[in-house]
Amino acid sequence: MELTSEDSFRLNVLLASKPLAIRIDEGRMRVHGLSERGESRIELHPNTRPDRYLRLVRELISGQVLGSPGGYPVYLRRWTRMGQMRDESLEQLLLLGEPEAVVAAVCSPGLSDELARRAWWAMEDAENARRMLCNRVVITGRMGPILAQYLVDYLPFETESERIIESVRLVLQPGLIAQELRDELWRKSVRKQVYLVGFLEAVPDELPDPEPARVPGAQIDEQIARLVEQGNPIAAILARVYSVGGQTWLRTLSTVLAKPQTQDVITTTFDCVREYLAPIRPEGCPDLVIEDLLEESRRFVMDGDSAAMGQVREALPALTADLEALRLLSGLGYPVLRPLLPDPTTQGTVMRRRLAPVLTQVQEAIARLRGRG
Repeated sequence: MELTSEDSFRLNVLLASKPLAIRIDEGRMRVHGLSERGESRIELHPNTRPDRYLRLVRELISGQVLGSPGGYPVYLRRWTRMGQMRDESLEQLLLLGEPEAVVAAVCSPGLSDELARRAWWAMEDAENARRMLCNRVVITGRMGPILAQYLVDYLPFETESERIIESVRLVLQPGLIAQELRDELWRKSVRKQVYLVGFLEAVPDELPDPEPARVPGAQIDEQIARLVEQGNPIAAILARVYSVGGQTWLRTLSTVLAKPQTQDVITTTFDCVREYLAPIRPEGCPDLVIEDLLEESRRFVMDGDSAAMGQVREALPALTADLEALRLLSGLGYPVLRPLLPDPTTQGTVMRRRLAPVLTQVQEAIARLRGRG
């Protein structure tokens, strides 16, 4: 079985014109080409089943572009999404009319702003937009704001918490959306609290609706400032959480954990908290349940061999409870959830009821750091 002579001729003409990208519309049986002059379109005339005919179309294109008549090569499929494509191959990938080839291109660290434009023309897709907005060259180029606007417009259609959080985090990167749109996203978070997790990740020290700074006392502030000047990382965290930005971050964190809807929201939030408080626990997430984490936090503050904690403990004995709260929050992660939620599909009210022993302790620690414990 071969392509019709008319289709074969027109496809060869398209490829000879050195297109920038090719897209195949399987539903309408069309091949679209992007060039410097604009777009062109070829209406296909299949003489066999559409899927077989499209395979022949792809074989012709691949044979011309890559010298591989078998379509999108198997070894390229293995490299898709792994960022292992050579930069010089990216232009060829966008000529294959293969969705997997487009994904391979957008995942490549060598993607340029121009190639991002071609890839977006070839396959407008929210996941592709998210991948490209992880690339600094794209973020700072012409395509950055275009992709960010698409993700904002697509947010109402996203159903998975993890993707919603990632989209919000990515579009809040500097220079991508206008302040008015950032404010609108924040207002929508009243009804869609999952948006708040994206804000916590993207702009932890610049959240809207700022809370007043917490002032535990003039002498305490002076001691903290002195330790910060000496390079004490734990004192720096204290100063951060007591600041306007820190108190706003704690308030937002408390709001998120007051009524989380999915396990993804909780685990992503806990990851965000660990990153924010990383200087308190540089060794990373401990494999501890909540009871053991509470005990470990007390021991670390009272008897731990950390030099930084020893300095703070000696200079600021009145802040023992706050330090224990910080240490507790810095150790949050999936291990505290695992024994209470063996079923990863549990959500909503049932999930929150089972997690009450953990969430209650976390909320008490947050309240303590806000001066309300």
